[in-house]
Amino acid sequence: MQDSRQDEPRMPLPPPTFAFMVLSLRAQCEVHLGLMHYGEDEKQAPDLQLARHSIDLLAMLLEKTKGNLSLDEQRMLENSLTELRFRFVQVSDELAKAAAPKA
Repeated sequence: MQDSRQDEPRMPLPPPTFAFMVLSLRAQCEVHLGLMHYGEDEKQAPDLQLARHSIDLLAMLLEKTKGNLSLDEQRMLENSLTELRFRFVQVSDELAKAAAPKA
């Protein structure tokens, strides 16, 4: 049984680079934070647990690749982590304020 979707034209896949992997994990985290959505779906509520996991994956990647990255790769990874951590705190604060009882 052949899947008919295999015959449909597809957008070419980008080359498997370090930058693509970092940007993929970053985008995944942004979706979990509710900062980005895809398709026609309504905006999803943030999932802080999944967002934290994505951030932890990027942090682990930074630690494990220390000394093996080009300057551009290291900066991209560090900048992505800094930005995502900042956004995580922002979204966490917004959710806490929204959940707080109004006096």
